[in-house]
Amino acid sequence: MIKRIMPSSIRGKIMLCTGAITLLIAAVTVSICFVVFQSFLRRNQIQSAEYNLQVVSHNVSNDMDNIIYFNKWCTSSTDIIQYLEGFQNQVKMPSISSAKAPLRSMALNAYNRLKEEFFKTSSSQYIIRAIVSPENCMNYLQVNDRAAASIPRAASTVQDLPYFHELVTAGQYVWMGLEDCLYPASDSSLCIPMARPVKNQYNTETVGWTYLAVSDRIFLDYLKAFPLEPDSLLYITIGTHSYQYKDGLFTEASPDYTAVREINKDVLNNSTTVRLIRMADNTTRRMISRPLWDQGWSISLVLSEQDYNAQNQMYLLLIGTIVIIIGLMGLMLAYILNRTISQPVNQIRDKIRLISEGDFSRDPSIEWKDELGVIGRGINQMSENVVSLMDRKVEDEKQKKDLEYRILQSQINPHFLYNTLNSIKWMATIQNAPGIAEMTTALARLMKNVSKGTDVRISLREELDLVRDYFLIQQYRYGGSISIAYEITDEALYHCQIHRFTLQPLVENALFHGIEPKGCAGKIVIRAEKAAVTGSRPALVISITDGGVGMSPETIRSVLSGEASPSADFFKQVGINNVDKRIKYSFGPEYGIRIESVVDEYTTMVITLPYMISERI
Repeated sequence: MIKRIMPSSIRGKIMLCTGAITLLIAAVTVSICFVVFQSFLRRNQIQSAEYNLQVVSHNVSNDMDNIIYFNKWCTSSTDIIQYLEGFQNQVKMPSISSAKAPLRSMALNAYNRLKEEFFKTSSSQYIIRAIVSPENCMNYLQVNDRAAASIPRAASTVQDLPYFHELVTAGQYVWMGLEDCLYPASDSSLCIPMARPVKNQYNTETVGWTYLAVSDRIFLDYLKAFPLEPDSLLYITIGTHSYQYKDGLFTEASPDYTAVREINKDVLNNSTTVRLIRMADNTTRRMISRPLWDQGWSISLVLSEQDYNAQNQMYLLLIGTIVIIIGLMGLMLAYILNRTISQPVNQIRDKIRLISEGDFSRDPSIEWKDELGVIGRGINQMSENVVSLMDRKVEDEKQKKDLEYRILQSQINPHFLYNTLNSIKWMATIQNAPGIAEMTTALARLMKNVSKGTDVRISLREELDLVRDYFLIQQYRYGGSISIAYEITDEALYHCQIHRFTLQPLVENALFHGIEPKGCAGKIVIRAEKAAVTGSRPALVISITDGGVGMSPETIRSVLSGEASPSADFFKQVGINNVDKRIKYSFGPEYGIRIESVVDEYTTMVITLPYMISERI
């Protein structure tokens, strides 16, 4: 079936493959773009709405905090409490000549303080009316917004409200929602009533009460600029009452919906909740809610589907345009490929056929100025050089055999060196030269270990023996002016596995770059202990400390990064950086070498390795 569909000619295959790839690219591009755009569009809609709601709630919360602060001042001010206590049983304002004439000054002072605090409150423009009254509702104090009219006997009217007793006697603020204003301002007909008792300073006796009417402009001023689509629904909840905002007005109405599930993955703030809801008309919508104030107020927005669908249609139009463009590009590509590939391929095929028949002559007609021309020039070059390449291959094979033979002749068996050094040792022993014997033995053991390579893991005890052999040779070299000490905190550490020749380059560095430049006797201390690297995983930590010239931070950085060229005496091109890389490659980036140093005092190189006990104990 596939053979029937697939054309036999290159041109047909190019056309078919180009068309198939174009359709595949178009389908994949459209699918990915559609899914990504849908997700982006919905997330952007939710986050934009969340930000707008957050701005409203932040402003309303600040205003209500200011109003609560003013109300608490009214219930705790000494001037107000003294005024209420003084007028508790007064029916009218005393005359100037009466014995209670000082109450007039007290009343004036309390009123001035109340008015001063009222206008100091940054959100006072939302307080339609503030009343401070004794229990008998006579001789009350009243301040109000400039747009509200002063009404006589306002305290008695407020006290007769059906919800007044509940507000005053409650242990905390109770929110009745939006109520009709008794004395509406010119720009507000609804208000939030607030009433609290005023207690005696020294006991719990109630000496009066305060009443505040907070205008619904506290919401309306911030909702005027709120981007509300025609099919969006905006609700605010105050206590147990919910109100819908529409056309600049509030009407009491609870949202009629059934919650399907919460979808909070796209929100910016943890206090925001997004729900997938089913409305009364059985349509599925998204509703975003967040606290309006920390007293149990909230604001909710049912997101617009019309706006979402409009943007979706614009994107579908964009996708259609992309598909058309991709299709046109595919047709153009098929045409170009057919013109630029089919004919040159046929010419190259003919040239290859001639080469297979033994014709190695050059054909300039296949050397075009494009990639196929590169192939044509390569074929011409190949046809000219094929014989010489075959001859050169024969010559190369001959030279390779000769080179292998010379390399074999130049090799020296490490065991031969070991046996020779062993013979020198016994000759030194016979001639009573123990120093030569000891030094030769150490060198022989080192040579034997070198022949085994550096990637082999050995026990810490064996590695320390190698260090002893190396250091013994250096002690003879320096005439005994250097010494070494070993501090192994636990005998079990001797059985830990370590790469062969891990410590020797570090000891050599301590000698040549630490102690020798200082020009005096020196000591090297090797300490091994068990520690933890990450979590509870144990590690073998080995530190090598010398009392030499130390290193600057720049020198430490260059040594560990490999910028400083290794200058080892024993191994060529093996430095601290090489040892560090070998450890990291073998065990992971949490292991390796770090350097601590103080210039002219000391240098400590710390090696961290995994804690691995050798099986050969």
